[in-house]
Amino acid sequence: MDNIMEYVELVKAPWGRMFYDLAIMQLDIPKKSRLNILDFGSGLGVISNHFAEWHDVTAVEPNQEMIDNSQRDNQYTQIHGSVEKLADFENDSFDFVICHNVLEYIEYKEPIIAELLRVLKPNGILSIVKHNRVGRVLHTAVFKNDPQRALTILDDHANDKNNYLGTQYIYSNEDLTEWIKKSGGEVVKIMGMRSFYALGQDNAIKYTDDWYQNTLTLENRVAEIDAYRNAAFLNHVFIKKSEDVSNR
Repeated sequence: MDNIMEYVELVKAPWGRMFYDLAIMQLDIPKKSRLNILDFGSGLGVISNHFAEWHDVTAVEPNQEMIDNSQRDNQYTQIHGSVEKLADFENDSFDFVICHNVLEYIEYKEPIIAELLRVLKPNGILSIVKHNRVGRVLHTAVFKNDPQRALTILDDHANDKNNYLGTQYIYSNEDLTEWIKKSGGEVVKIMGMRSFYALGQDNAIKYTDDWYQNTLTLENRVAEIDAYRNAAFLNHVFIKKSEDVSNR
């Protein structure tokens, strides 16, 4: 993928839509009480637009082209900017903070995680979707048929520089857990994402309703089974902010 418009088309395809449908299912944010939600690195606004039907959503995105092509069926606050915009929010502002496929593009992650937890309310949930090195190796070797590159990614210190959004700095769940603890958070659940749906190379079948619904159900069913979660391309990490944390 070389540019934003290719990404726009990807999101419209079934293997692109499934990421968002699965993320929304796993988030399971209730509709009945109005909540404050921050979507940091909102991209094309799919998550923001979905939850804005029932909640007050603030979306932060550094790429103006992403914003220009974002989904806006429902009203939410869109901010053009990046890490520096987090300083504009008061402590304990949001019930949910969403940060999906963002931290890979930030070399020094710990200060950002501290800021995301600062603006989260006590007992609030921070949702981070991150790349899983095991899943990347599997995907590269099987889907991309590139065992040579898979061997490179297998190196614990290897980053992926061949991406139109910039270098991807891969990080482990263990590192994330340590950073979270330092800022008064606790990892409460890790789920797998993209265990199956991107591996099959017969794209025609993916446009059928049967394939889509059954695969979505299958992905959700195996998301918390260790063997599948550990091999998934993505991990969905849920972090709760401690009730007694003081960031003041």
